[in-house]
Amino acid sequence: MTTVFIISAPSGSGKSTLVARLLAGDAGLRFSVSYTTRRPRGNEKPGESYVYISREEFLRRIDGNEFLEHAEVFGNFYGTNREVLEQAQSEGKDLILDIDVQGARQLKERIPEAVTIFILPPSRDILEQRLRSRSEDAEEVIQRRLKEAAEEIRNYRQYDYVIVNHRVEESSTTLAAIIKAERVRRLRMEDRIRPILKSFENRHPSLFSNK
Repeated sequence: MTTVFIISAPSGSGKSTLVARLLAGDAGLRFSVSYTTRRPRGNEKPGESYVYISREEFLRRIDGNEFLEHAEVFGNFYGTNREVLEQAQSEGKDLILDIDVQGARQLKERIPEAVTIFILPPSRDILEQRLRSRSEDAEEVIQRRLKEAAEEIRNYRQYDYVIVNHRVEESSTTLAAIIKAERVRRLRMEDRIRPILKSFENRHPSLFSNK
């Protein structure tokens, strides 16, 4: 059984770092590489950071119902291909998705049992510092990202978990703990539990007669 973990955060919150550390320490996870129409930034590599396609191809894939979710952000499209979930299921792995609030909402509607996690920066000032330290964006883009962050943060109550990313080490530990806890919760109903219950039922049938 594959559990889908949705992780969202404003740009600059450190989400990518936390996800990278999580994947490096857990072989039972598969990362969903999103499709996008925007151009690569910095050290991003096609097929690792995103699958980069044209706007025309993205729209064609929407018409073909190829995406589990898709959204338009800052004039660019982003989407999750259905195949990545099928691949995770065939491998027996859980799936990590790094998507925005809009996409998370769509995916939660399609997969209600998905686990949602929101990463918060400690403050607006720290978020701004992080955005500026990347030296990738013009002032206009930074201000736009800060405004978008304010809009995204308002939706944090829609998520199952919220992590304030003040210290990377601490936040990484918390994120890994959430994954482990959700696996334990999921396994409560799996077949491996039933033989244990049966062994008690055989010895104490009266206690199980009204179950």
